[in-house]
Amino acid sequence: MGATALSSAPSAPSAVEKTAIRKVSLRLVPFVALMFFVNYLDRTAVSFAEPNGMGRDLALTAAQFGFASGVFFIGYIALEVPSNMALHRFGARRWLSRIMVTWGIVSLLFTWVQSTEQLYALRFLLGVAEAGFFPGAILFLSQWVPTRHRTRVLALFYLAQPLTTVVGAPLAGWLIGQHGLFGLEGWRVMFLFVSIPAILLGVVAWFYLIDRPSDARWLTADEKEWLTGALAAENATKTGHSERSHGREALKEAFRSGRVWVLAMVYFGFVYGLYALAFFLPTIIEGFQQGFGTSFSVMQEALITAIPYVPAAVVLFFWSRNATRHGTRTWHVAGPAVIGGISIPLALFMNSPAATIAVITVTACAIFAALPVFWSIPSRFLAGAAAAAGIALINTVGNIAGFAAGYITGWLRDFSGSYTLSMFVVGGFMILSAVLMIALARRRPAGPTDPAEQPLLT
Repeated sequence: MGATALSSAPSAPSAVEKTAIRKVSLRLVPFVALMFFVNYLDRTAVSFAEPNGMGRDLALTAAQFGFASGVFFIGYIALEVPSNMALHRFGARRWLSRIMVTWGIVSLLFTWVQSTEQLYALRFLLGVAEAGFFPGAILFLSQWVPTRHRTRVLALFYLAQPLTTVVGAPLAGWLIGQHGLFGLEGWRVMFLFVSIPAILLGVVAWFYLIDRPSDARWLTADEKEWLTGALAAENATKTGHSERSHGREALKEAFRSGRVWVLAMVYFGFVYGLYALAFFLPTIIEGFQQGFGTSFSVMQEALITAIPYVPAAVVLFFWSRNATRHGTRTWHVAGPAVIGGISIPLALFMNSPAATIAVITVTACAIFAALPVFWSIPSRFLAGAAAAAGIALINTVGNIAGFAAGYITGWLRDFSGSYTLSMFVVGGFMILSAVLMIALARRRPAGPTDPAEQPLLT
């Protein structure tokens, strides 16, 4: 399958192409990545709070924590497609700003949570508030760069996710260490200070973001003309490019696409692995004391949690760079899925904390290497409202794993007394992602069809 390509290797770009992409990469991508950084930190802050006081103060079992981690995705999943359709209608500037301010307010309320029921309610509302942010950001960036540059731009955006843990874990550890500030427990102090940036960034985004290249004052006339023309030429061959493709029609086009559903299931496996790590890695590290007789401070645990994500960020960058330079191929997604699927259960059979973290690092590298490449695929065959609906649908189905990973992992831990069975389930879903990606690569049309319906892989 190594010769199976999602796209051919790109030709040399023109001077105006280089400057246009460079300006987009410097002006928009870092800001949207910062939004994603704060978004993911707020979403996963509960994983740092639980082993550092919240679990004890709220008397949480592993299953209850798993449910609290996963209930976020119920509201998130239910509103994902409608939210992305609203973004397409009202514009990214307005909609992403609205999302950030509302999720920041809900996240702030975790500072004063007093019971398991309140924790469940706030996690659900956080999902409602955040619905549409990630697919909206992917759609927004995809509308600014042609296909040949999309993997690299999405990789720069996606760097925010592993870096959230690299920077966020020590930050969370330091904030938790400020126990007693304002009369709050350390974990409440953390929730207080990681929520405020979301509200502030939401206000700034209203004035900073621009919905389309033609409105960007920081682009020259030639750069605007090239970007607009290149994107229009690509979209002319995609599902959803026509003016009639809006609202219900766009939803039908997305929901009837077999490729959208296969990609959704591929993403499911990656998200299952991602959130199993994000929500339970701090707890697994805390368990080193019982399993290996080690003892770490809160800050040391936070720094250990960050270790796998440093090389993951490096691998993500160079893996995506390879896909951009030589053309995206099946193994850019399927290969990491296999590696992650095999490595994640092996981590629990290591005989030292260092060996365990080393294997978990391999898993993190595999997951993050594949994700930016994966998200460059849907916009290859979807445009306009159909792209908004299709990307949101893929993210919706995939993020069902966010609920499943949290709850099932916690439930299996309570049922079996260890995380061994849970991690084999995680590995199984990632192997399934690899199988589905290879199956999609081998799919061939039954006969002549519209250019927008041609196979992704040749």
